[in-house]
This record gives sequence, structure tokens and C-alpha cells, in this order.
Amino acid sequence: MERPDWAPQGIDLSVPSVARMYDYYLGGSHNFEADRVAARAAMEAFPGLPKIMQANRAFMRRAVRYAVDQGITQFLDIGSGIPTFGNVHEVARAAHPEVRVLYVDRDPVAVAHSRAVLDDDPRTRVLAADFRDPEAVLNSPEATELFDLDRPIALLLVALLHFVEDTDKPLETMATYRAAMAPGSLLILTHASTDTGPRTEKEGDAVSDVYRRGGNNLVMRNREEVTAFFEGMEMVEPGLVPMPEWRPEGPLDQEDPVVFTGFAGVGRTA
Repeated sequence: MERPDWAPQGIDLSVPSVARMYDYYLGGSHNFEADRVAARAAMEAFPGLPKIMQANRAFMRRAVRYAVDQGITQFLDIGSGIPTFGNVHEVARAAHPEVRVLYVDRDPVAVAHSRAVLDDDPRTRVLAADFRDPEAVLNSPEATELFDLDRPIALLLVALLHFVEDTDKPLETMATYRAAMAPGSLLILTHASTDTGPRTEKEGDAVSDVYRRGGNNLVMRNREEVTAFFEGMEMVEPGLVPMPEWRPEGPLDQEDPVVFTGFAGVGRTA
């Protein structure tokens, strides 16, 4: 298999990546045949995935604009993926030009391409790190340079936590992040679930199997389990809801029912 110029040395092109599959769902070009095969299998198991991912991105943009309206100009986007149109810094800076953003991902293609795109931007940084190691994220030179953690920050965990198993203790990890966030900070989160929308638990198990065969875990969680990630935080209205229902900017009655699959919410630290 020929390696494109933008693909870092040392990655196995035959193994699918969560970030590159997401790029494929959104119509991007930074993915390999293994990613496309796995993504098509996931779409067969769980119909409507591209529309769900588009709804996920639309929620993210609304939540980022909300954060800026609340006076937040520092954004930590973990599991940021491969840059596409309408990324966090683009959306936020349309409302406030001084916004600072740290993009964090563990996928080498996502990190390399993000650095290539953002290298000349003095108010963004890209960090190769894992959500499960909060000290490596929060104490990184990139975070230290960009952020004043005595001021509110927006932590984005968009379509990330369903790739973190319970054995990795995500609730304890979240507690570490919350402890570092100043009062008035926001947690912006989406999570896969079959509690909402038309997809069934059987279809959820089927798509989880697709990801597992590619070496990635996909954990569907229910409302109670997703709510636990906001422990100790005040939920911003309308609370934890299907993605299109979080502060919609237009009518919902024409939406495809599949986009109501999964949860979205924003929490505020006290």
C-alpha cells in the first residue's frame, strides 16, 4: 500500500482508526482503505452514522458559540480528530478573535495533519496525548503556554467517552479534569447511546462489534451512565438531550429521526 505524504511513518495503514473513520463519515480525505472498509461495515450495522456524526458536529458548533457567549476564551478539545471545516477555533473566533484552543488526540494522522494546518496559528496548539492521562494533558508545555487555569475553560469531549471502557476508570479521570477547571468552566460532551433515537440495542451491539474487530472499543451507555460524567456540575438547560434538541437554531420536525440517536449536554463547574 502506497503511503501518502501526509501519513506519518510508523503507523499501520491496515489497521482502522477511530479518528480516520470519523473523517470518512464526514466526507474527508484523510483516511485509508482499512478505515473505509470498517466505516462501511459500521454504517451497515448502525444505519445513519454519517448523519449522526453531522448532528454531532452541529451540536459542537452551537455549544462552542454558547461558551464564547458566556465569556470563555479557552478551549481544550480532547479527541479532536482530523481537522475539518468548522473546527473549534474557527467557530469560536467568529465570535471572539482572541480565543485559544488546544487540540489533543492520540491518532498520529490527526496530530500530524492538525499541526500542518495550524502550525502558523499562535493561539492554537496540537498535543499528542490520551484523555486517560490527564496529567500529561494539563501539565503539557502546550497547555501551560496557552491557558490560565485560574480562569474558566471549556473542555470538549465530543464523541470521545464512548471509546473509553469502564475498566479505564473514565469517571475518576473526569474528576481529575474537573478539579483543574476554574469555577464557571464548561464540559461539552456527546456520547453514543441507543436510549434515544430509532437504533436498537441489537444494532448498538453490532456496531460495537465492528469497532472491536478493528481494535477499538465502543461502549454504548444509558442516560444514567452518561449523566455521571457531569457529577458535581450544574447542567446547562435543556440538560442531557438528543443532540439536535440542545438549543436548536431551527425547527426539528424535518430532521431525520436517526440524528436523535445519542446524548449531548453541557455542564458548568460551581
